[in-house]
Amino acid sequence: MLIYGASGSIGTAAVQLARHSGAGVTGVCNSKNAELVRSLGAEEVVDYGREDFTKSGQTYDAILDAVGKLPFSHCRGSLKPGGVYLATDGLRNLILSAWTAWVGDKRVRFPIPPRFTKKDVVFLKGLVEAGEYPAVIDRRYPLEHVVEAARYAETKQKTGNVVLTISDDT
Repeated sequence: MLIYGASGSIGTAAVQLARHSGAGVTGVCNSKNAELVRSLGAEEVVDYGREDFTKSGQTYDAILDAVGKLPFSHCRGSLKPGGVYLATDGLRNLILSAWTAWVGDKRVRFPIPPRFTKKDVVFLKGLVEAGEYPAVIDRRYPLEHVVEAARYAETKQKTGNVVLTISDDT
C-alpha cells in the first residue's frame, strides 16, 4: 500500500493501521519527516521533493491520497490490476468512484461519510492502550488560540496533528 501524505494527520494514522493489519507500506512525504514515517511502520519512504513514485515502475494494491493532492489520473498506472485508489478530498472523486465502478479494473473509493462501528472504536482503543498507535502531535494550542491553530493547520506543513487544549481553570 502506498500512502501519499504519510506524515500528516490522516497519513500517520493510515501508516500505523496499515502496518498493524500486515500491509507493506510505502510512505510518501518530505525528507524531514522520513524517519518519523519509518518509525510508524513504513517499509519504504519516498521523498516527494526528489522522486515521483509514479515513475518508479512499482505498483500497489492500494494508494491512499491522505492530503487531497494526488489525482487518480496521475497515479492510476501505479495501481495493480484490481487496485484501489482511496481519496480523502472533496467531492471531485465522488464522480470518479461511480465511473470506475463501471469502467476498467481499478477503483476509486470515497466513503461518505466514513462508517465506524463500536467494534472499530474498541479495536483502536486497544491499540492505543497497548502503545501500538501513538498520536503524532505537531503542536498544541490553548482553545483561546483556535484561529492561530487553524491557520497553522491550513499551511499544510504540519506533521501529524494540531491539538487544542482546554484548561480546567474555573
